Amino acid sequence: MNFLTIGHRGAMGHEPENTLRSFVRAERSGVDLIELDLHLSKDGALVVMHDAEVDRTTDGRGPIAEKTLAELRELDAGQGERVPVFEEVLEAVAAPLQAEIKDVAAARALAEVLAERQLTDRVEVISFHDEALAETARLLPGVRTALVASRYGTDVVDRALAVGATTLVLNLRRLTLEIAQRAHKADLRFFTWTVNTEEQLRLALAFGADGVTTDLPEIKEAAARLRGVSRSA
Repeated sequence: MNFLTIGHRGAMGHEPENTLRSFVRAERSGVDLIELDLHLSKDGALVVMHDAEVDRTTDGRGPIAEKTLAELRELDAGQGERVPVFEEVLEAVAAPLQAEIKDVAAARALAEVLAERQLTDRVEVISFHDEALAETARLLPGVRTALVASRYGTDVVDRALAVGATTLVLNLRRLTLEIAQRAHKADLRFFTWTVNTEEQLRLALAFGADGVTTDLPEIKEAAARLRGVSRSA
């Protein structure tokens, strides 16, 4: 099975996160998938941003949900980049995407776009929230989903299965061999985050991860080198 490299919010180690500039750089760097985050604006646009507020990543202040798309467009998201909407990312890059949703409302909005554009093969829907994944599965039977977890135990495998997820995206700091083995025994893929160093990459490989989420797309080259060493050993 291929070992996948996932560009975290694009190539956020080099470019302003969750911007078109970041996504284009990630794709040009050769990542296998690009991960992004979605929130709904006041007028229902699928806005690409990690936080619920604009304060950290733009020159604005306040919750995304209290701003219209036009208001969000006026903000500088870093190096002159504007806050993109999901549809713009679809046009800017051709790579497969992991779209992280934060709630059921975003799940419904995203499901509508994926169904209308027939994108279920290209986009995997991921979330920390079980109910958001369950709603996605209800609206789009057969869509690929992944449960993301930061603080978790062995029950994370059962949670993923309960909502029909086929993948786990797990915080490397919490990962144990028992959880890794349980995931694969249940026929779940699992990725680990956030892997930015060779030491972290070696640990992910030792656990048998199917891929890593990284801020630095060049991790892909290190992974190929390390896996080449392990295969020839």
